[in-house]
Amino acid sequence: MALIVVTTSPRVAPGLLAPAAWQALTRGRVLTGTQDHPYLPYLGEAGVLVEVVTPDPGAIARESRTGTVVWLAAQDGDEDFMRAVGHASISLDEPPEIEVVPGSYDLPGARLLDLVQVMDRLRRECPWDRKQTHESLVPYLVEEAYEVLETIHEGDYGPPLREELGDLLLQVVFHARLAQERMGTDGDGFDIDDVADGIVEKLVRRHPHVFADVAVSGAGDVADNWETIKAAERAAKGETASALSGVPMGQPAISLAAQLLRRAGRAGAPASLAGDLAPSAGARLFALVRETQDAGLDPEAELRAAAREYRRRVEEWEGARPDTP
Repeated sequence: MALIVVTTSPRVAPGLLAPAAWQALTRGRVLTGTQDHPYLPYLGEAGVLVEVVTPDPGAIARESRTGTVVWLAAQDGDEDFMRAVGHASISLDEPPEIEVVPGSYDLPGARLLDLVQVMDRLRRECPWDRKQTHESLVPYLVEEAYEVLETIHEGDYGPPLREELGDLLLQVVFHARLAQERMGTDGDGFDIDDVADGIVEKLVRRHPHVFADVAVSGAGDVADNWETIKAAERAAKGETASALSGVPMGQPAISLAAQLLRRAGRAGAPASLAGDLAPSAGARLFALVRETQDAGLDPEAELRAAAREYRRRVEEWEGARPDTP
């Protein structure tokens, strides 16, 4: 006979089981060692009797030799218990067959639910996390964004990039958690689901060539449609229909100048508007940004590359210096 282990995911709503799991639950005596297993009420409604027992690896291994036992595993997997059952089964003259039947599978993105739960607990129980505000988190948001940028420039597309993206994602979840605490007290509260809902709606709305019947001939058409849709959105909100609306003025000056020039250029602004800004170093830098873009280059990336090369040269110079007493 056999021991059938049915596993479930804590990231899937209780009661949702794969057909193979429902079939397994009707094949023998169903046991669990978890008194508050979230699936128990739903299995009861479906007429499946589940006995809550004290886990005994040896007894379950022996019973599985003569009959079919179905073990509803705890949502952490019951790994220690199942390892003990495996050892107990091997010691028997005729060990039972052990079959694992996944009752539910995580969908892509399911681990984000774990992050939300961890953030909730940190906000409640960690003194440092409890005292944070949107304002106090700003330096970390900027820092984490630049650390992602650094890993990309270094070509560290594996674990380093994964780690830095996780740090950046934490900042999004943290800010959403702070906003959630304002729900019900004022009109500007929201939660992480509202954040996700907003960006999903925006992406669907701004990609009619994917989610509707608009035809495009290439990336250029996509960019043009994007700007047209954004302009319509601003008009619907009563905002000024400027090509520069929404450009964050708090970003680094080089990237700010580049973005302003890109936006204005797409809108058809004459290049002469960038001339004679003022007889200053800033004006010369602005002109250099324009020249770099006209050459098809990214001024921020070019300056960063020069800075990285300068850092390399300084480090090489430091390494070549004789030791000083």
